[in-house]
Amino acid sequence: SGRKARWPPPGCDPEVFSSAFLVDGFNLYHSPRAASIPLGGRGTKWLDLNALCRSYLHIIGGGAELAGIHYFSALAKHLEATKPDVTRRHQAFISCLEATGVTVRLSRFKRKSTRCNVCGARLERYEEKETDVAIASTLLELFHLAACDTAVILSGDSDLVPATRAVQRMFGGARVLFAFPYGRKSKELAQLAPGSFQMTKENYARHQLPDPFVAPNGDVTRKPAAW
Repeated sequence: SGRKARWPPPGCDPEVFSSAFLVDGFNLYHSPRAASIPLGGRGTKWLDLNALCRSYLHIIGGGAELAGIHYFSALAKHLEATKPDVTRRHQAFISCLEATGVTVRLSRFKRKSTRCNVCGARLERYEEKETDVAIASTLLELFHLAACDTAVILSGDSDLVPATRAVQRMFGGARVLFAFPYGRKSKELAQLAPGSFQMTKENYARHQLPDPFVAPNGDVTRKPAAW
């Protein structure tokens, strides 16, 4: 019919924002590293994403309630030959996120062959695949299932513009906001999603996982030394 879905859905309290957070793990990854420099080298990569996301609910307003946190990333297994503990550290972090109630969605890296434009040599490199599509499809799925009425995307990646526009077309009244990682911001996304905001290095530092982290099942995970 071309009509927008009624939003919020019948039966929902229009005064309370049910808010889902979608975390672009790769867009966020280098931000805590950059944040540690002006903090005197104090590492902030051991992020408690559950606590961090909750700390921004007041910005959304309307007595916002958390409707879930979805973390998107991929394991860099192709780096294990030169950095043997890179995936182990990432998996340890992921296990802590899952123990705090975060839903983890992993994509993959794909090898790609290219030729140098100068010397013609063949070069092999790896590209992270599927994460943007996974975020976009989850965003649409959440609104289609009426699982939230506000989605906050932790990313500054303008590749998410089409998905955001699709939600705005399809679900009248639905809100998409961007929480820009420290040191990253997209003017295009900020204009597209009014109410978007910048995360701070200080808030990273305030919302770190315990070290050691003890999961509800008793498993103990220690923060990597370099984090």
